[in-house]
Amino acid sequence: MSDNKRLVWNEVAPQGAKALFGIHHYITTGTDLAHELIHLVFLRVSQINGCAHCIDLHTRDLLKTMPFEKVALVPVWAEVPHLFSDQYRAALAWAEEVTLVSETHASDEAYAAASAAFASKDLVDLTITIAAMNAFNRLGAPFRLPVKSRA
Repeated sequence: MSDNKRLVWNEVAPQGAKALFGIHHYITTGTDLAHELIHLVFLRVSQINGCAHCIDLHTRDLLKTMPFEKVALVPVWAEVPHLFSDQYRAALAWAEEVTLVSETHASDEAYAAASAAFASKDLVDLTITIAAMNAFNRLGAPFRLPVKSRA
């Protein structure tokens, strides 16, 4: 890994940061989505995108309400369906589908499954949550935001 210092995106473009954090504020305060579900989706999207800062941050957030053993298995959630509720599994599946949209094209099957698990507004809010985390990941990873974890 390079020691090159990268730009601190939110300092360089504070208005852009303010706009993006406005979406985050809406997600965490203006939706009916459970906070644990939001952090679960934030973590899974960040894992797919490989954003170390976001993985570190959202693992810490999720550990406030979810046992370590469960959080550790988020990347393989489909293999341990007994650990996650139907709605959580639907959210994780939709998060993967939307994050990988260039591959999945948000299939009709995935949409039907997500629609069955969420009311219309909640499904839109969930999709906004996924889109916002993808945006944060696309800033966090390229600009190498630091992690709190230490050796």
